[in-house]
Amino acid sequence: MKNILTAVAVGILLFGAILFGNHKDAVFAAHPLNSLPSQAEANSLQPQIVAAERAGLDALKTGNVELFANLTADEAVFVDAAGPATKAQVVKNVNGFTLTEYSMEDVKFVPLSATSGLISYKTTEKGVSHGHEFTATVYVSSIWANRGGKWLCLFSQETLARIPPKQPN
Repeated sequence: MKNILTAVAVGILLFGAILFGNHKDAVFAAHPLNSLPSQAEANSLQPQIVAAERAGLDALKTGNVELFANLTADEAVFVDAAGPATKAQVVKNVNGFTLTEYSMEDVKFVPLSATSGLISYKTTEKGVSHGHEFTATVYVSSIWANRGGKWLCLFSQETLARIPPKQPN
C-alpha cells in the first residue's frame, strides 16, 4: 500500500512538473531552487512591482480604465468580499469607481521567480464607487509577472481591515 501511495505521489509531481514546465509564462512553473532570483535581483524586483501596483492605483485615481486593463493579465483573478472575479468583471466594475486618495503602508515583498513577485500592503483609500463616497482600510496582496518587458497583475486580493473592538475604560 505504501509503495502504491508513493508511486501515485511521484506521478502527480511529475505530471505537475510537465504541465507547468511547458508553460514558460507560468509564475509557479517547476524551477530548480537555484533559478530563484539572487538577493540583488529580488531587491530590484520589489520597486518595479510596487511601481506597477501604484500605476494601477493611479489609473483608478485618474479614471483611466484602459490603462488599468492594460496592467492586468487576461487570466487574472481578483478576490474581495464579493468573491472571485475575472478581468472582464473587474474592468466593467471599475467604470463606476474612482479613487481620490490612497496610501500604501507596510509593503512586504516575496520574489516568486526572476520575473515575478508578490506584494502585500495596507492601504487607506477614499473615493467614489457608483455614486457613493467611501473610505476604507484594506489589506491587499497582488502577484505581478513581467511578460515580454511588461508588468501584469495576475492576482489581487483585498481584505477589509477589521476594526478592533473597543477596550473597556
